[in-house]
Amino acid sequence: MAIVNLQNVTYKYPLTDSPALQNISLQVNEGEFVAIIGPNGAGKSTLCYTLAGFVPHFFKGEITGTVEVAGNDSSKSSLHEWVLNVGLAFQNPFNQISGAKYTVFEELAFGLENIGIPREEMKARVEDGMKMTGISDLADRSPYSLSGGQQQRVALTSILVMQPRVLVLDEPTSQMDPVGTREVFGVIRSMAERGMTVILVEHKVEWIAEFADRIIALKEGQILLDGTPSEVLTSPILQENGFGLSRYTSAARKAQEMGLWKKDRLPVTLDEAAEGFSLTLPSTDGRGGS
Repeated sequence: MAIVNLQNVTYKYPLTDSPALQNISLQVNEGEFVAIIGPNGAGKSTLCYTLAGFVPHFFKGEITGTVEVAGNDSSKSSLHEWVLNVGLAFQNPFNQISGAKYTVFEELAFGLENIGIPREEMKARVEDGMKMTGISDLADRSPYSLSGGQQQRVALTSILVMQPRVLVLDEPTSQMDPVGTREVFGVIRSMAERGMTVILVEHKVEWIAEFADRIIALKEGQILLDGTPSEVLTSPILQENGFGLSRYTSAARKAQEMGLWKKDRLPVTLDEAAEGFSLTLPSTDGRGGS
């Protein structure tokens, strides 16, 4: 069942001539993990702001079409009502720290305080959230003393503890190393498996190929492709439009041109690439791959 429903949405920021989003129609099912890709200026962050209610309640501008989440219409709901269903983690975690609290624990509890969650439940949610994102050891630290990657984990945790039905993430691993990226993607995947709907903007296509259920490619504010990771990331349309490809797909495509790739489908993950390239290697008994 679709929990997110956008119909013919076009949005233009104030004092601009061209729309940032053009005729976007999109449905996302409950519990689905959807990744959004696209070059700079494609409208990815604007789509996040639209889903999170910041468009039109904060950024203003001109919007047409319908934006519904959990049966609520954004044009008929206040931002306060909207954030109870949709949580947004910004690309820059510094923008998400309230500045009103002295420790990470208090920062994570801040949003729960504002919606009147009982103290014991608040404490349990914060402790569970910190364990899930691996930041329990930061509980007594000042949010401003943390590294960029640590701040991003705090920002993500502050959204998770609110338990929104839809989680919108704008490049949440941009300041993380590969180990931190894998851990955070694992957390996001587990949230989707628990029934939370996840919409993620991310440039790291190798990671979204492994974890996402579905990928949407945006270009100039319009949906260019929408399908499974395999369908989207191996499409020649991406390369024709200047999108970055998975290194595994790029290597296999080059091997295919040389007549070395023996599988019908190009890979998008490391495991798929390893399986495919193993067929081009000679076997240990010298008789070649099978």
